[in-house]
Amino acid sequence: MRYTIYLLVITALLLASCSSQQVKIACVGDSITEGFGLKNQSQTSYPAELNNLLGPDTSVINFGRSATTMSKTGDFPYWTAKEFSNVFEYQPDIIIIKLGTNDTKPHNWDANAYRSSYQAMIDTFSTIGTHPRIFVCKPVPAFDTKWGINDSTLVNGVIPVVEEIAEANNLKVIDCYTPMVDKGQYFFDSIHPDTSGTKIMAEIISKQI
Repeated sequence: MRYTIYLLVITALLLASCSSQQVKIACVGDSITEGFGLKNQSQTSYPAELNNLLGPDTSVINFGRSATTMSKTGDFPYWTAKEFSNVFEYQPDIIIIKLGTNDTKPHNWDANAYRSSYQAMIDTFSTIGTHPRIFVCKPVPAFDTKWGINDSTLVNGVIPVVEEIAEANNLKVIDCYTPMVDKGQYFFDSIHPDTSGTKIMAEIISKQI
């Protein structure tokens, strides 16, 4: 009996040790990250697919929140969402930022506000005690104009700022736009990816981190 208890204790300690060594990844984003329109978001969103691809040595958590903007002056700034605070509680080793799609709405778009808010988010996340490595993403294409979201502002506004921010902060850019520009069939409403689309996104991102 004592031997059995001893084995159980050792096993529990080993499991705890393995868990503590996992690389913790936080996926920050809007509805495309959250998994809007997907069944079983916890299993089919791009962060969930990324978690599957990266294996047991990583723990990927979805901090996406639908409708959010990067810009603090937008109609729903990510800054005000509970997911923003949750990132700090999670203490990630890696943060993947993919925000900008909702910023393209005409009433939201302001290049200077987007730029300053992006820089502020990087500065704020950099204060986390784990000193996380931050990756910035070029958003996926918008294959039609809906809810004000439009591809023209993504290409001519959002993406150039993302590149500028990455260069200024020596951060790696993950290009989710170019590899998916011919993948419109995997976006069920022209804005949000279906399960095939989230798998492609996860594959793109997994190769870059």
